Amino acid sequence: MVDIFPFPAVRPPASAAPLVAAVPYDVVTTDEAAACIRKNRSSFLRVSRPDAELPGVPPYDATVYARAREVFGEFRASGLLLQDRSPAMYLYRVTGNGNDFLGLGCTVSVRDYEENAIRRHELTRYDKEEDRTRHIDAVNAHSGPVVLLFEDRNDTHGYLEALWNRLGEEDAEVRWDDGTVHRVKCITKEGDLSSLERIFRAIPRLYIADGHHRAKSAVNVCLMRKVEGRLSPEATRFLGVIFAHDRVKIHGYSRLVSDLSGLSPQEFMDRLKGSFSVIPCGDVDTRAFHIQPGHFAPEDCHVIHMFLEGTWYECGCPREQGTDRIAALDVSVLQREVLTGILGITDPRGDPRLHYLGGARPVADLEAMVRSGGYAVAFSMQPVGVESVIEIADAGGIMPPKSTWFEPKLLSGLVVHTLD
Repeated sequence: MVDIFPFPAVRPPASAAPLVAAVPYDVVTTDEAAACIRKNRSSFLRVSRPDAELPGVPPYDATVYARAREVFGEFRASGLLLQDRSPAMYLYRVTGNGNDFLGLGCTVSVRDYEENAIRRHELTRYDKEEDRTRHIDAVNAHSGPVVLLFEDRNDTHGYLEALWNRLGEEDAEVRWDDGTVHRVKCITKEGDLSSLERIFRAIPRLYIADGHHRAKSAVNVCLMRKVEGRLSPEATRFLGVIFAHDRVKIHGYSRLVSDLSGLSPQEFMDRLKGSFSVIPCGDVDTRAFHIQPGHFAPEDCHVIHMFLEGTWYECGCPREQGTDRIAALDVSVLQREVLTGILGITDPRGDPRLHYLGGARPVADLEAMVRSGGYAVAFSMQPVGVESVIEIADAGGIMPPKSTWFEPKLLSGLVVHTLD
């Protein structure tokens, strides 16, 4: 059983929504965020990525979080963001590029997270967790939603569709430059809210799809404020948008490594061939989000694509029978055999040599980051099935960091949850 709650969101009026809406804080670099802000001073990135406006200031300096709080206050005072007068829930729809995603925006309980009714499948990275904890506490708000899944056994998605059609006009519509359209409808009728609470109370658990750091940081803020004697009811909850498990998509999560740990490219390749069959790919579709296997069958082999010295390679090794679900993941094999076994990266959550790139970006981006000289090698991963993610979470398993990249990616600034 999970509890969901309405809340009075802080959000832009319809006319301002296209200006305020921004990509999630963690999918852009500081330079990319700064470029967006220069073009649009109303971008919510000014709240979610205040470091982009403070060149030369360390990214975790107290000044950065004070700046986020200041800009959030300015947006509210100017009318770019307004708070709803009464608690509500929010239908959030993303369409475009052949996709149609519909989720329910609400708040969920920190207690459910602590009691494992909200289940996770990844550990958080220390630096990112600390950053969002300080950001939430300073701004006094959850500025970006956690994407949650539920196993839809009773066509709850159909109920949300019917509700969407019944509500009428959108409260906000944003046409994004990636071809997607983001629309929000506000649910205010007491009967609808009660029905939604009742429906989700019959659902045994939720699963974090995207936003492990946001969720854990919200829990941290709740516990910190409890100890300090400044806990409010809203701080015991955090912002989520909930989707049916069979209505989302998963992409792989790419890895980039800044150096080869003292090995030459040929020495690294020779070491790699001790665990994998390595075959040059030839031409690849760099517009795709991942490279389709061409030499090895994923059901029989672990398949990893590697970009090294200007060439893509397909690396394959046989799947072992009887291996547990986590150890059998391609990302686990990569971590064990290559990142740890060859490059000495034993802490995938904190090693500064290891970087991640979300899967809903073309292979060309990954290739360009290596060609620029910033990285020595890149690995493009095949997507994991959503059923595998749920099974691992139910078993109490933890997948390696950044094992999945879920779609939809929700824009920040359209629905914000304040803690007062």
